[in-house]
Amino acid sequence: MALIRYVIYFVGMAACTWLLAWTEISTPGSLRLHVIESTTDVYGTSEHSPVEMIQPAMLAICVLLFAWVARDCPSQRPIAFLFGGLALAFIFRELHYFFDRAVADNFWQVVAAVILALLIVYTYRHRRRFRVAWLRLWPSPGLTLLFAGASVHFVFAQIIGHEPLWQALMGDDYQRIVKLAVEEFIELMGYYLWLIGTLEYTYQARAIAVREPQPAASRRREGRKPKSAGRF
Repeated sequence: MALIRYVIYFVGMAACTWLLAWTEISTPGSLRLHVIESTTDVYGTSEHSPVEMIQPAMLAICVLLFAWVARDCPSQRPIAFLFGGLALAFIFRELHYFFDRAVADNFWQVVAAVILALLIVYTYRHRRRFRVAWLRLWPSPGLTLLFAGASVHFVFAQIIGHEPLWQALMGDDYQRIVKLAVEEFIELMGYYLWLIGTLEYTYQARAIAVREPQPAASRRREGRKPKSAGRF
């Protein structure tokens, strides 16, 4: 079963990446990785690119999966709440360009700060349950892939996508679209890993919920429910 899942992950990543590459090759400029919106726009943006649009969609799937774990797998709720909240904050970060123009400048930072503050308070208040849930699961492929995805996105992509690096590499031939293309595709790779890690974590959390004993409180509630068929 695990082999089949990982084959599906591989085929899905390859197909999505190939489709994006083929789209740009067949119709140059279709990925819209460097759009100049006005004459005063010096840097241009890649926020209208299909690559950028796929990223928040993947994060939205992660939020839904973590929400399902938090609802149906009580023992893993602290971890699911934390990672689901982080994925939600990442969505606002990815959509910052549109929030800055439609709502207010730096609006996404305010929302992300509120989400992160709530996550810190919740995790601290449930730190014992979080530790128990973590020890029950770690080490695991899901958490490992989540860590790998975060490392690729927040470390590797940010360093490799640093504009002075590409200016030094390309010299007088520097073109910003090259830097943007490399940075966005590396971030996409990080989100691939994050999504796969979320899927694997969900699978493991469900397995734990199925095999763990029913809490005593739940058994008492079930016992108080009226029976469909009684002695009389």
